[in-house]
Amino acid sequence: MMWPRAIVILALAFWAVPLAAVAPDSSLRPQPRPDTGTAAAATTLVTVARMRPNVRPVSEQILDAAARSEQLALFSPDISARPWPRPPSIENKAMAKRKMRRKGAVCGDLKIQGETVGHVPGRIKACGIRDAVRVNTVAGVRLNPPALMNCKTASALREWTELGLKPAFRQRGPVVEMKVAAHYACRTRNNKRGGRVSEHGKGNAIDLSAFTMMDGEVITVLKGWGQGTTLKPLRKAYTRACGTFGTTLGPASDSYHRDHFHFDTASYRSGPYCR
Repeated sequence: MMWPRAIVILALAFWAVPLAAVAPDSSLRPQPRPDTGTAAAATTLVTVARMRPNVRPVSEQILDAAARSEQLALFSPDISARPWPRPPSIENKAMAKRKMRRKGAVCGDLKIQGETVGHVPGRIKACGIRDAVRVNTVAGVRLNPPALMNCKTASALREWTELGLKPAFRQRGPVVEMKVAAHYACRTRNNKRGGRVSEHGKGNAIDLSAFTMMDGEVITVLKGWGQGTTLKPLRKAYTRACGTFGTTLGPASDSYHRDHFHFDTASYRSGPYCR
């Protein structure tokens, strides 16, 4: 059956009063989420920055770099810290040549070849050589004949050959041989009776009279000193000996040395004697 319209309206009003009493004035909203914008990002950056370690000293960085380089050289097959070794054939050849040269070396210098003689007594008290050597070549230049001297003189001759003789004759040479006019001899100076013992009698001196070039040219001191094409290199070589030797005497010194250079290792308080 149909309820009267008035009754229906009253019933709805009755039930609506309790609901209105308990209903909220406004609808519930969710709580806002934390701000993930600029402020949060800045806070995160600050936190990360604080978590980073301090910068290490430069010295430690260099050591670490060196360690990494060594590790790379050890474990990387494509990178080698050392050059490839020479083939055994080349190394053996070089060692054999060195042994041959060392076998004939005297005075502890591979550029002075000859033989050790030892003590050479003199027929008079002021003569003789304590540790004599017979030199065959110096700096690759032969001595003809081999000369007897001490190691001090042999070393000076080697130095002069390299720094004086060879450069002086560079345009005409190379020089392959030196003609020895005199070496050790127990005698007085200029063979004068009653004079002082010569430096030749002590193993301190050598006289050179000629120089042979590779092409066979022979330049003598006697003839070459007066010729224009040979005078310049001869004088240049002779001048370079002053200081390397204690005494240098040549054609311009006196008549006794007109045909040879005299070099000796005598020491003077006033310095080298060069004429």
